[in-house]
Amino acid sequence: MTTAEHSSPPVRHPPAHCALALLRQARERFLAGRPLPDGVPEEIASAWRRARFFGVRPDAARTAPLRPPESALARTARPVLERLAPALDGGRSALVLTDERLRVLWTAGGAPHGAPRPDLSEQRVGHNSAALALRTGRRAEVHGPEHFLDAWQDVSAVSAPVRAPGAGRVLGTVTVAFPLCAGCGAHPAAALVEAAAAAVETELAARSRPVERVLLDAHLAAAAGRERAVVTFGGHSRLVSEAAGRLLSAEELRDLERGVAAALRQDPDGGGGADGGGGADGARGPDPAGADRPGGSRAASRGSYEVRLPPGAGWSAKATPVRHRDRVVGAVAVLGPVLRAPGRGPVPADGPARVALAGRSVPWRHAVERAAELAASRAPLLIVGERGTGKTALACELLGDGPVVDAAEGELGDALGRAAGHGPLVLRHVERLAQPDVATLISLLEARPDAPLLATYTPGTSPGPCLQRLLDTLAARSVVLPALRERPEDIEELLPAVAPGPAPGRPPLTWTLDALRALRRYRWPGNVTELAHVVRSLAEHRRATGPVRRAELPDAVREGPAARPLNPMEEAERTTILEALRRHGGNKARTAAALGIGRATLYRKLRRYRS
Repeated sequence: MTTAEHSSPPVRHPPAHCALALLRQARERFLAGRPLPDGVPEEIASAWRRARFFGVRPDAARTAPLRPPESALARTARPVLERLAPALDGGRSALVLTDERLRVLWTAGGAPHGAPRPDLSEQRVGHNSAALALRTGRRAEVHGPEHFLDAWQDVSAVSAPVRAPGAGRVLGTVTVAFPLCAGCGAHPAAALVEAAAAAVETELAARSRPVERVLLDAHLAAAAGRERAVVTFGGHSRLVSEAAGRLLSAEELRDLERGVAAALRQDPDGGGGADGGGGADGARGPDPAGADRPGGSRAASRGSYEVRLPPGAGWSAKATPVRHRDRVVGAVAVLGPVLRAPGRGPVPADGPARVALAGRSVPWRHAVERAAELAASRAPLLIVGERGTGKTALACELLGDGPVVDAAEGELGDALGRAAGHGPLVLRHVERLAQPDVATLISLLEARPDAPLLATYTPGTSPGPCLQRLLDTLAARSVVLPALRERPEDIEELLPAVAPGPAPGRPPLTWTLDALRALRRYRWPGNVTELAHVVRSLAEHRRATGPVRRAELPDAVREGPAARPLNPMEEAERTTILEALRRHGGNKARTAAALGIGRATLYRKLRRYRS
């Protein structure tokens, strides 16, 4: 009953008849203005609410596809899709191509139950697989009553994005729509739609103009796989590596493009130091294309230029001009450090995001960027947050390789003043400072208000007057890190960051959608530290192969929080049941027998705590 979003198999089976029936009833209640019943996936309910907000009429009449302006995508994709169209199911299915604005560029085959439309954007037709694939950048399926329109209640659709050469931005989507088949096994069009998208991308790369090929070669050479953050600009083209796409927002991409253009103006030849010495640091960059091209074409890098970015940017960049036939046709921008350490220069950011930096949610990015901005000047900084939120990890990332002092290890005495007086210092657990150390630190800060001190504080019991005075002194330069429950969208990015390296011969951990949903629902009282413990325990002890399933998660994570506040007796009963389930490996029959209750009673109690 949920919408599947994948970039690779295994594909999702279409919803069963019973799930579809329940979802149809829920949709009818929603359209009638009545509350939704329990069990409707939040992503579906949100999609319906968006459609209502956009003013989409569920009974909108079908209209014939318009003919949008001819585009390079349509010209390139049409011959490819025409070769694939005969694979459709006897005219009962439709093959649809859209552009990045979800305008239908081309269709073939039948039009099952009202599909396609001239415009598949959510603002016009509500929830659909093409809009979902464009938003997520992955293959997406939408079935029957998951749609908002009446005309699509008996339609299943699967869509895949089409990307510009070099894993760049999404240019459009390929969709197959077909009559709903709730009893089918594997999705009947998943392989076809992915093959169609891949074939169109291959043809786009083959038809690239020579200049575009030079830019693509330069981009791929600089990206060196998926982990390096690289953006290539050339005319109206923009190629963004996966790492850069995770790091930059649309506004930051525009800032980077303006900075690259300004940096390249330093070149007297119109875009880069022709003799290799015209950059901000005179550095000679590597040849991004790496080879001469036929006919005298060469993509050369003759100088790298520091890019000036807006204040507060959490990363830096160097731009290298790309030349073709002795003319600058674009530039490759390689993103450097994500943060800068106070007084220590940049912290390298090549490779996967570390735990201290992993996360793209708005609360997390605002906190990290604010911390980086404050840490750039030599003055104290206080990082506040619950236990396990990553305070010390972030402080060490900001500092580099400086000393770390833990107030929980006892009185610090002269060591505190000596360490802080000779350079940057991370002081953990300010709340555990002995009173003499608090007095020493206050005296130090009064004498040296610019002391490069990064302190972490975990709120708990009410601080005494001496500690409160210290906290007040540091409050003007403090950052509060959000708890993990306040940024559940970051969990998927944190998982590979906290996982240990796989054992030889074993693949890294992957996760089913059901397991990811459970991880996002859990409240994580221990925050990132607790998440890391769960992931590492699974990596060390699991014997199963394939993606981690929900059933393999700890009971508290698998069951999630109670859906309502529980009184002490209910909380104790729930804890007892979950512990018994853990002891018996999740087997409910054995759990019920061990607790001395019937299996039906156990199911009823579990349902009661979830409702």
